[in-house]
Amino acid sequence: MEEFKVKDISLAEKGKGRIAWAEMQMKPLMLIREEFEKEKPLANMQISMALHVTKETAVLVRTLKAAGAKIAITSCNPLSTQDDVAAALAKEGINVFAWRNETEEEYWNNFNRILDFKPELIIDDGADLISLIHTKRTELISRIIGAAEETTTGIMRIKNMERENVLRFPVIDVNDADTKRLFDNHLGTAQSTFDALMRSCNILLCGKKIVIIGYGFCGSGLAKRAKGLGAEVIIVEVDPIKALSALMEGYRVMPMSEAAKIGDIFITVTGNKNVINEKHFKLMKNGAILLNVGHFDVEINVKKLREIAKEIKQVNYCVEEFKLENKKLYLLAKGRLANLACAEGHPSEVMALSFCNQALAMKFLVENKGKLENKLYAMPKELDKKVAELMLKAKGVKIESLTEEQREYLESWK
Repeated sequence: MEEFKVKDISLAEKGKGRIAWAEMQMKPLMLIREEFEKEKPLANMQISMALHVTKETAVLVRTLKAAGAKIAITSCNPLSTQDDVAAALAKEGINVFAWRNETEEEYWNNFNRILDFKPELIIDDGADLISLIHTKRTELISRIIGAAEETTTGIMRIKNMERENVLRFPVIDVNDADTKRLFDNHLGTAQSTFDALMRSCNILLCGKKIVIIGYGFCGSGLAKRAKGLGAEVIIVEVDPIKALSALMEGYRVMPMSEAAKIGDIFITVTGNKNVINEKHFKLMKNGAILLNVGHFDVEINVKKLREIAKEIKQVNYCVEEFKLENKKLYLLAKGRLANLACAEGHPSEVMALSFCNQALAMKFLVENKGKLENKLYAMPKELDKKVAELMLKAKGVKIESLTEEQREYLESWK
């Protein structure tokens, strides 16, 4: 069986340096690694992972390896792999099959390659791996103890599988752990998105009208950061409670058909398809910039944009220019995850929290083998709190404790 496939194995030394930098920023995960090295809670477990192959993911891979696991990993996005990091992991004996700019065929071939290692545990980002097992690799289901999923899009898909009664093994919802969504979703998405926008476009943001489509944990974080950068923020939302929340935070709220006419920059983060469509392209101003930070490349109807364009030109490594009848529109990262394709994704310190949850979810699944039903489980609250405690410890921060009297008072009803 092929052991790895990366773009250039000679990049390994550079990747090793980048991983070392990430480890310095990911102290809570390093504390878990210390525990895992002693306890070996994942001894001889085969884990197949579909995550963005970045320096932060490499720190998680090393942590799981320290716990005794054997790892096979591919990227959950064709444009997000850091090739030097993939090479470094390959040099360390990890079965990695990932490189930047994979074709659609290569993407799915790599998914099948990591499943050929016959995993007992799954770590997924977007639920493509879980979906593939349930549709085309069903022979593996009886081996699998469980999985963990860390994206809003992936959790939506798994909820649909559970509702339709087709989910065949337990899945831990890492995405909705407080230490994931309050930091990774809310803070990380905001910083990495505007990092991508500045790297690829280098435009002045203050005074711009930035339209954010979707006001969940990611969208609200984006809105806050955009406002802090001096932009006028417009929210497009279908949920009346979220829309009201955005309004009360001081943002303008309107339908996409209105926002399309006045926006300078459009950011999609909904998990839904065609939220920016042909009718919106035709309403937009000359020079409008479009980018997506939802997991899949379905939120902006890129296929239709390509069909109606008179001319398409590559401006730089990340930006395409689409010439329409009377204007030009600019698209980042082909409509894929711009924060990873045009920049480096979330800061390492933020990803430490998400990956602490992933590591602890793997341990939880092994400890509860055979005890869990085939359904979606919330991340156990005590593990969620443990992650927060580890981050506070890493930062040298102490917090207050309840007295016995206070604890009794909170537990009393009289």
